[in-house]
Amino acid sequence: ADIYANCGITKKVKATGLDALFDATIKEMKEAGDNTIVFTNFVDFDSSWGHRRDVAGYAAGLELFDRRLPELMSLLRDDDILILTADHGCDPTWTGTDHTREHIPVLVYGPKVKPGSLGHRETFADIGQTLAKYFGTSDMEYGKAMF
Repeated sequence: ADIYANCGITKKVKATGLDALFDATIKEMKEAGDNTIVFTNFVDFDSSWGHRRDVAGYAAGLELFDRRLPELMSLLRDDDILILTADHGCDPTWTGTDHTREHIPVLVYGPKVKPGSLGHRETFADIGQTLAKYFGTSDMEYGKAMF
């Protein structure tokens, strides 16, 4: 909610640590009704490991995330989509503590999502436009739907 200055947010759930964030996300997904967005910022990748250049911590976090991801995927209903992305690059092997400049991943999964490449995206607005299309709202000013 803080990322969006609490604009348009109807519920805020706090958790600390990767496992606790996964648990909270799973709980919210189980309770979510139709036309709901469950947004989770797995912030440890950024603040705990990325900016601190903690390669071992980052690797352990990725392994934990990879082990738990099937739990999230198994909760998806027929018309649900799961979007995994990052807000910026932060190579834990690079010097300094600032953001690095690599591209960010965008992975989309859902029972009805056709497998394929999303290609190189020009803007984060593509995610917003995709959600607008998915929820059947009017087009946004910027971005192109990814599918």
